[in-house]
Amino acid sequence: MPNLLGCGYVGHMPPSSRKKVLAIVLAGGEGKRLMPLTADRAKPAVPFAGIYRLIDFALSNVVNSGYLQVVVLTQYKSHSLDRHVTQTWRMSTMLGNYVTPVPAQQRVGKHWYLGSADAIYQSLNLIKDEKPDIVVVVGADHVYRMDFHQMVKAHVASGAACTVAAIRQPIAMADQFGVIDVHPDEPSKIREFLEKPTDPVGLPDSPGEVLASMGNYVFDADALVEAVTRDATEIGSKHDMGGDIVPSFVRRQQAAVYDYKDNDVPGSTDRDRGYWRDVGTLGSYYAAHMDVVSPLPVFNLYNFSWPIYTSYGPQPPAKLVKGAAGEKPFVDEAVLSPGVVVTGGSVQSSVLSPAVRVGAGAEVTGSVLMNGVQVGDGAVVRNAILDKNVVVPPGARLGVDPEEDRARGFVVEDGLTVLGKDQTF
Repeated sequence: MPNLLGCGYVGHMPPSSRKKVLAIVLAGGEGKRLMPLTADRAKPAVPFAGIYRLIDFALSNVVNSGYLQVVVLTQYKSHSLDRHVTQTWRMSTMLGNYVTPVPAQQRVGKHWYLGSADAIYQSLNLIKDEKPDIVVVVGADHVYRMDFHQMVKAHVASGAACTVAAIRQPIAMADQFGVIDVHPDEPSKIREFLEKPTDPVGLPDSPGEVLASMGNYVFDADALVEAVTRDATEIGSKHDMGGDIVPSFVRRQQAAVYDYKDNDVPGSTDRDRGYWRDVGTLGSYYAAHMDVVSPLPVFNLYNFSWPIYTSYGPQPPAKLVKGAAGEKPFVDEAVLSPGVVVTGGSVQSSVLSPAVRVGAGAEVTGSVLMNGVQVGDGAVVRNAILDKNVVVPPGARLGVDPEEDRARGFVVEDGLTVLGKDQTF
């Protein structure tokens, strides 16, 4: 079970030596590559797996790790995200616990956040007010489970001022990631931080793999404050955590790496242990959903020892009924959220969000349908992502002929047909 007794402290220590921890979730991402899903919302607010938002995974990991003082830094089209965090993530105030969204406020000048490091720099008042010893900084748009308490303990033991979480990837994929080059004699110490290298060196214990940054960090609080303050004055900096702040710690030999394979989350199975997916493109977003619906899921939503928390409103149970002419519903390898009604239709290898309706004789295959989508009688939907409230008319075809979909003005990418929120035929 998660350690909730620390109330924001690194547990299993005498009270006099406990480290106070503040978690900062970076949730200002625009998510251009997920358009049109991000046309009306920030990337962390994009729905996932029926009932969740992407940010629910980061927040659940932080809270399950026992860190109950959490700020969420928002910026781009943040109303949907702010509303979700405010309405869903309510903590007990008696012990000083909270999850609170903090929008960009132009606290240090007449400009919005210039990057993830600048977001923290402009929000240093939060660190000053809370006075933590340790700051955990995580991204808000990845699908995974991780116990940050284990990473914080490793960070404290290392003596480093900065620790970067990293996941092992095949060396052939190194040019897709920020890669961490480690000291051969001290594999927990970062020698160099490489941005999408073409000729990386493999790991000392696994020459065919490299360590890719996961976008999650642990810092000594005073070191983080000093680093982002200095970075704010540096000409030419992109003010990015991974591109500027981490390399500055590496140059001073103050950076350690935490190997994700060492993270043991309660309830993990051999199949889903170590799962991490960056859902930054429509293709990866879709693939992550297919990971969820497979018979032996690569990512298991049913781990009750490390739950993913959310709120989906007052929805009734899902319901499967015959159509008016006696058509029997058929559902296979699908995730059906509360409020879904399949009336004599067929649903295969798909994820249906709350309040989705599938009519008689309709076929939904290999698709992701968000809240309130309606598929009319006899319609066919294949390899599609349909955002909220899309209505597919009776007898219509979607995802069957890509050229036909393009002619209608729909986004067709990576073999997928994608309709934005409230988009019509």
